[in-house]
Amino acid sequence: MEIKHEEARFYIGAIAHPDAELTYRKDEDGDIIIDHTIVSEKLQGQGVAAKLVDQAVEFAREQKKQIVPQCSYALKKIEATPDYHDVWKGK
Repeated sequence: MEIKHEEARFYIGAIAHPDAELTYRKDEDGDIIIDHTIVSEKLQGQGVAAKLVDQAVEFAREQKKQIVPQCSYALKKIEATPDYHDVWKGK
């Protein structure tokens, strides 16, 4: 399952109709605000949302940016994963 990245989102599947997607925007500091994560019914239960958050965390590290998890899933995942706390803005 290939996770693709384009401006303001990570996704799986077709660009126009992804099977899973994490969207973000940047704040005034250029940090990453994760605002939405969705996984289609056919991919649910396979850890796909977690993999999307993993990709966002790696991206933040590469860009030397922090993450503001506004999406409830991303917040829960980042809270529960101590290895992600280095990029969690406002923790």
